[in-house]
Amino acid sequence: MAQNIYDDPAFFQAYSRLPRSKGGLDAAPEWPSLRALLPALNGLRVLDLGCGYGWFCRWALASGATEVTGVDLSARMLDRARDMTPEPGITYVQADLESFGLRDASVDLVYSSLAFHYVEDLQGLFRRAAAWLTPGASFVFSVEHPIYTAPRAPGWAIVDGREVWPLDRYLQEGVRTTNWLADGVVKQHRTIGTYVRLLREAGFTLLAIDEWGPGETQIQHNPDWARERDRPMFLLIAARRDA
Repeated sequence: MAQNIYDDPAFFQAYSRLPRSKGGLDAAPEWPSLRALLPALNGLRVLDLGCGYGWFCRWALASGATEVTGVDLSARMLDRARDMTPEPGITYVQADLESFGLRDASVDLVYSSLAFHYVEDLQGLFRRAAAWLTPGASFVFSVEHPIYTAPRAPGWAIVDGREVWPLDRYLQEGVRTTNWLADGVVKQHRTIGTYVRLLREAGFTLLAIDEWGPGETQIQHNPDWARERDRPMFLLIAARRDA
């Protein structure tokens, strides 16, 4: 079973203060780029893996999806999602993504935001996702960029008077323990090549890959993000299940 750090009271309280926790999709800087990778949702059955507060689930329903299912390991996250979701049409399920299952060909879009870097058996999850999707359907997700999951502690350093993001064993994949919002947060480091290989082996065709970093307009509004131009924060991927 994956680490359920989001049900830790101190972690959950700290997470709830983040801008994206307060403002939802509009407060997630990568959301416009991720949204551009999505198909038209009208009439689709949508599955959100690692749904958190349910922000995407509610957006999908408002965008025309006929059925939306949000899955998360954290009871606290799902309680918050249900409290924030007055609309019918969304089902929230507590489950570990390592073992969650659905009927074959039962959904038309699988989506996930910043959850898969917690999953150890990503190969198994990708294969199950391919089975859940109808032929030709979309699989769109984001993860922390592999450059971000392989930093040399304590992260940013000063080299020749300039801030840099030094890497630690980038090609050595596996467990990385970080102190983000709480001590001992377990994540899985993978290279971009591994994400692409696992998708292809599971029966997906890669449609788009975006090593996301803030644009000039975003930096003008958020000057503190300027140094993020030196290190992609997120990896955004869109794929299609082969027929």
